[in-house]
Amino acid sequence: MDPSSHDVVRAVEEACRREWARVLAATARLTRDLDLAEDCTQEAFTQALQSWPVAGVPDRPGAWLTTVARNRARDALRREARLRTTLPRLVVADVVGAPGDAEPTPAIDDDRLRLIFTCCHPALSREAQVALTLRLLCGLTTADVARAFLVQESTMAARLTRAKRKIATARIPYRVPSPEELPQRLAAVLDVLQLVFTTGHSAPRGADLINSELLDHALGLARVLHDLLPHESEATALLALMLLTDARRASRVSASGELVLLADQDRSRWDSTTIAEGIDLLVGALGQRPPGRYAVQAALAAVHAEAPSWEATDWAEIVALYSVLARLWPSPVVELNRAVAVSMLDGPIAGLAALDRLLDEPALARYGYLDAARGDLLRRLERWNEAAAAYEEALRLTDNDVEQAFLRRRIAEVRTT
Repeated sequence: MDPSSHDVVRAVEEACRREWARVLAATARLTRDLDLAEDCTQEAFTQALQSWPVAGVPDRPGAWLTTVARNRARDALRREARLRTTLPRLVVADVVGAPGDAEPTPAIDDDRLRLIFTCCHPALSREAQVALTLRLLCGLTTADVARAFLVQESTMAARLTRAKRKIATARIPYRVPSPEELPQRLAAVLDVLQLVFTTGHSAPRGADLINSELLDHALGLARVLHDLLPHESEATALLALMLLTDARRASRVSASGELVLLADQDRSRWDSTTIAEGIDLLVGALGQRPPGRYAVQAALAAVHAEAPSWEATDWAEIVALYSVLARLWPSPVVELNRAVAVSMLDGPIAGLAALDRLLDEPALARYGYLDAARGDLLRRLERWNEAAAAYEEALRLTDNDVEQAFLRRRIAEVRTT
């Protein structure tokens, strides 16, 4: 029975979510040309929309799409080969063989991992690394990437083009780095995957608090990295951190779409299986001393995950872990989170004093969570007018509809108390 159009569209959408990065990476391995690989991947998905209603959805959609994309790439390479005697392309010193030539067997047989390390090469700026990862590995459109960075689509298109050109002109190899190169490259990869996860966890703008698609992409890529580099403790710890954080996804928004703070979440809705997996991974990462930044962050998430209630959280342990994290990764955001934990351990006056020391921190000038945290502590101290002013400043700094609605409720609450 032929599938309905609706079923086909859903199958293509599902394939796009699950297989985009794999298809693109496999095609890039053939072309060594990211633009050409992208074009051929998009053509494969377009062909699926035309072919699957007639022939049916294949048993292995990813394999089908990869074959189509790579065949399109071979056709394109043949056309270029007729026009040029050499192909001044990407990415590697090795010469791209003729389309019919056998390909060398890669040392690590995962194209996505090679593409991760290509996108996160240290020759690129961190912004370019994140943008390329979102575009190429997460399959976001240029318009979506532009929204994530709060810039015009044309601006982001130019940035992506420059990043790809730099990969080509710098002859950045499309491969997993050697063991000697790995520590420097791996750190950039981990940072980018965490940024992708964070962007999905709290969407910077739009109607939804959570971008589930980005969360799933980040988790999927972190699993790939952990599976292929199982002895890299920070890769293990990052996956643990993501799992322990994402286990709360279902409880973060109410049935009516309102933001639910961690303190108020229904802990029975937390995913216990995911928490158990995250803790197992964390134990493995902590077995390799000394712990790194992601291991400490995962430990913080684990303390929250195992606490029976907000009130019963081990705040002394949380403060101590933030102090360790601040030494490993000095950051105003870490200090902000530590100040909130201090407020739970020692009271809102102590927490507010710690927060106020961050008011002149340039990196937090447009970070609305600082003002939201101050608003909460001022509310707890019944300093209503100051609390309202802090919440209003936080409201000014967020473009997320769910966060805005929460802050408006808080403002109304302290204005009428």
